[in-house]
Amino acid sequence: MKTYTYQPKGVCARQIHFSIEDGKLHQVHFDGGCPGNLSAIGKLLEGRDAKEASALLRGNLCGTKSTSCADQLAQAIEQAIEE
Repeated sequence: MKTYTYQPKGVCARQIHFSIEDGKLHQVHFDGGCPGNLSAIGKLLEGRDAKEASALLRGNLCGTKSTSCADQLAQAIEQAIEE
């Protein structure tokens, strides 16, 4: 299992941590941000196909911001898959 840490931009969360094993997401965790919502995202994504999760989360916005924690996670997953 490979673990990743991503520094998001334009959101309240300071870091995003997750693991990918056999193309599946595990242990998604955000430092900072909205604890209830971000904890729920981690629970909902546990064991989910990383590419499907990225496609689902990509483009979700937070209010008037041009991104969101979910969108930043999608970008982090895409970056991890490319490695």
